[in-house]
Amino acid sequence: MIVELPCGRGGLELRVPSSMEDRVTVWRTKTREPLPDPVKAIQDALARPLGAPGLSELARGKKSACVVISDITRPAPNRLLLPPILKGLQEAGIGRENICILIATGMHDPTGGAALIELVGREIAQVYNIVNHDCHDDAGLREVTCIEGWPIKVNRRYLDAELKILTGLIEPHPFAGYSGGGKSILPGISSFDTMRFMHSFALLDDPKVAAARLAGNPFQAHVQEAARAAGVDLALNVVQDKQKRLAGVFAGGLQEVFDSGCKLAARLSVISPPAWADLVVTTAGGYPLDATLYQSSKGLITASQVLEPGGKVIWVSGCERGLGGETFVRMVSAHPDYDSFSRHYGQPHNFTIDQWGAQAYFQAMRQAGEVWLHSPGLTPEDIRPFGLRHSADLNRSFTRLAGSARTIYILPEGPYMACRPA
Repeated sequence: MIVELPCGRGGLELRVPSSMEDRVTVWRTKTREPLPDPVKAIQDALARPLGAPGLSELARGKKSACVVISDITRPAPNRLLLPPILKGLQEAGIGRENICILIATGMHDPTGGAALIELVGREIAQVYNIVNHDCHDDAGLREVTCIEGWPIKVNRRYLDAELKILTGLIEPHPFAGYSGGGKSILPGISSFDTMRFMHSFALLDDPKVAAARLAGNPFQAHVQEAARAAGVDLALNVVQDKQKRLAGVFAGGLQEVFDSGCKLAARLSVISPPAWADLVVTTAGGYPLDATLYQSSKGLITASQVLEPGGKVIWVSGCERGLGGETFVRMVSAHPDYDSFSRHYGQPHNFTIDQWGAQAYFQAMRQAGEVWLHSPGLTPEDIRPFGLRHSADLNRSFTRLAGSARTIYILPEGPYMACRPA
């Protein structure tokens, strides 16, 4: 058996010896025929939206518009989503100079140069006003509501626009249940202080904060409350298949779009294995999700959802840009385990950027007995402070670890799926 695993901008072959095949299950997202004409599908969705007027009607008489897009760390198809929106706005009388494309960076680095062209295409990058959200720019933020005593502040450019449009990709998300929807606002274009609440240790330690879970999920509830307070005139969200082709397009009212998109994403992405595995092979989904170790952790989180406590994981990630933010590296390196981490960061006054990434990493690592990382972009010295074991040869590592394993799961699309053991 040969299983293709995405790694960086290419892929690797995992060879399963025939003597082990009876113990191996390859779990994949479900297949769905991709939309034959993605451009037309987007145009049709905008023309016949769910629970809201069409784009042309919404834009009529408006003098300014703000279109929020995902940043370079998300595989959202911005190059497909933006042109019909921008064309519709201009046809309705909103001049190009009055259209702001706002990149929902959250607390990520700004996107510029070649990365910006990769994100939106050269033509749009050269002629439109494109702004990176800055969560630390207090003058560029305004409070829209207060949740549990925490002020929720959102980008003023968005709030001041007469027409507010969100775009995004809906897929399982380890905190919000699913990405897309109001996440473009919170955390996408919110303040650092707002994130101190939304990514606090206590909130993310709640067991109801989990991938593919919406009911009772306090993280998702806060996202929706913030989006209602900030206001959304039109949402355009998509669901993609494993080749990143469009499987569904949803436009209209924010809640209608999000609900419809999540239903499709759940059908395609949620799996229910019959038992726990004592060995899981997972990936970080290939570029851009596996560009750094920090971004790659979603694949490890998925593996932990079906891993028997104390089981073993082989984790495949390109990491062409290294480990990730210095803060994340410092936090993980400074603590040997989740208990040590929680004693420090469980104190609200110790909150720092990337804390949530480290927390999710430690939660996944706590489930595993051993995690072996196969990464062309990292050396054994790079990963030693992370409690990881280095796999120089993917197939040799698999053969050795699989020898004593009773149940083996392979998750080629780790971050694109959520697991709920039956």
